[in-house]
Amino acid sequence: MRIACGWAFILLGIPIAFLIAFFVVPFLVVVVSSLHTKEGAWTIANYAKAFSDLYYWDTLLLTFRLSLLVTLTSLLVGYPLAYYMIYVLESRTIRRFFYVVVVTPLFTSNIVRSFGWMVLLGRRGMINDALVGAGIVEHPLPLLFSETSIVIGLSYIMTPFMVLTVSGVLQNIDRSLEEAAQDLGAGHFMTFLKITLPLSMPGIIAGSLIVFTLSVSAYVTPSILSGGKKIVMSILIFQQYGSIFDFNFGATLAITLRITTIALVGGYLLVMERGTRMAAATA
Repeated sequence: MRIACGWAFILLGIPIAFLIAFFVVPFLVVVVSSLHTKEGAWTIANYAKAFSDLYYWDTLLLTFRLSLLVTLTSLLVGYPLAYYMIYVLESRTIRRFFYVVVVTPLFTSNIVRSFGWMVLLGRRGMINDALVGAGIVEHPLPLLFSETSIVIGLSYIMTPFMVLTVSGVLQNIDRSLEEAAQDLGAGHFMTFLKITLPLSMPGIIAGSLIVFTLSVSAYVTPSILSGGKKIVMSILIFQQYGSIFDFNFGATLAITLRITTIALVGGYLLVMERGTRMAAATA
């Protein structure tokens, strides 16, 4: 018994120590730094500055708006793709090939992918040339260095996370439930609405949280595809640390972003949990 407890302590102690050393301690250092002035005195002036200036609120709202658009785009693209891979593709070989295709972009640096989108979204890029050549638009669209380019670039990066999360849930759904619904007269669309979609909600929720949190903290793609015209919180925090060298205020912005993100995620989970309970009660 003592030997088993010792091994359990070792197995649990190593990851806990790693978490404390590389997550908890740095986070506490940032918190303490946000409550100090450059001279080392305790103060809450940094938070007063962040909360009283509308510029920082606008930047925070822009960050969350872009992250929400990226999450919705990734869901609209990723869910049908995951559904197709699980329900339509019957060959395991082809399905594995699709998984490889979905995962392959993750092996490329975000910097490389962002510069690739700069080439595609430019005024003389492939997308504008195709639109002009097809007669859809008369002049090239200002896609690059805008909110649109940031959403497109981040959606391309985040969609694989949505696909993998949703497909993992879809493949574990009991097919007999869908077959029973169809035997009772439900069509394919009604079966999807009443059976498949509700049972895949855990994957949708998990994928949305992953995509949203990663989008909120993204730095490389927004900084490249915005061309400096759109400032999100990650860029603003980097400027405080790397350009202005105001580490204390940079820490304040980082803590503000983290707290608001946690609040939004907690509210999202609460709403989804209540919605699930109400749906189960009315079913």
